[in-house]
Amino acid sequence: QVQLQESGGGSVQSGGSLKLSCAASGDTRCMAWFRQAPVTEREGVAVICTGSNSTFYGDAVKGRFTMSRDDAKNMFHLQMNSLQPEDTAMYYCAAKLGSSLGLKWRPGAYNYWTQGTQVTVSS
Repeated sequence: QVQLQESGGGSVQSGGSLKLSCAASGDTRCMAWFRQAPVTEREGVAVICTGSNSTFYGDAVKGRFTMSRDDAKNMFHLQMNSLQPEDTAMYYCAAKLGSSLGLKWRPGAYNYWTQGTQVTVSS
């Protein structure tokens, strides 16, 4: 059984920064951040999978967001810089047991989710 606990989020002005953190217990293969704004589909933000040296980012956040991992603490972070109003959404930490990168952007492939934390960026 995997448990995830998310922290961070909040409100910031355009151009500002926020950091999200996710503490994971149990064995996971891929960790990801997703976000969902009202009346939109859940969107993949960043993914790290065990065995891969790469971190993958959604097109909307490339160059602005950085996902990192602290293996000693089994924690994952999302540093969000140059935030824009369109980044406003509920952000979720997710974990999946499989390591297939082919499904990394598919929310249905993830087995465990946090309840989400709100990120609001004002102009």
